[in-house]
Amino acid sequence: HALLARHLEGPVAAEPWVQHVEHDPSIPRWYVRFGCEGRDAATIYFDLHQRSLHYEVYFLPEPPEATQLDCYRFLLGCNHALYGARFSIGPDGDLYLSGRVALEHLDEVELDRVIGVLYEATERWFQPLVRMAYRHSR
Repeated sequence: HALLARHLEGPVAAEPWVQHVEHDPSIPRWYVRFGCEGRDAATIYFDLHQRSLHYEVYFLPEPPEATQLDCYRFLLGCNHALYGARFSIGPDGDLYLSGRVALEHLDEVELDRVIGVLYEATERWFQPLVRMAYRHSR
C-alpha cells in the first residue's frame, strides 16, 4: 500500500502525460488517468489484493457484430507483443487490457514497467482498433 501511494501519487502523478491520480481506500483502488496522442484519456485501475496487484484499462465498448471477429482476432495477435498484460473480453462484452503482478515482485521499477506497457499498448492499438470496429458505421 505504501509503495503504491508513494510512487503513484508522487513521481507518476508528476509526469506530464498523467492527468490525474486518485485513491479510493474503501476498495483499495488507485486510478491513474492519462492522455496520449491516440486517445484523449484512459484510466488504469490498480486494485490491491492480499497477494497481488491487479490492473486494468477499459479499452473499448463491445464492437459491433459485423466487426467483432476481426477485432477479436486483431487483439489476440496483439497479446503476443505484450509482457504481463493481455486483451480480454469482459462479461459485458466490452474490451479490456489487464494483468496482475504478485506483490513479492512489486517495486517501483515493476510498477513503471506495467504503466509503460499499458500506455504503449493504448497508444499503439487504440486508434487501429477503433477504425476496425467502426468501419461500417460511417
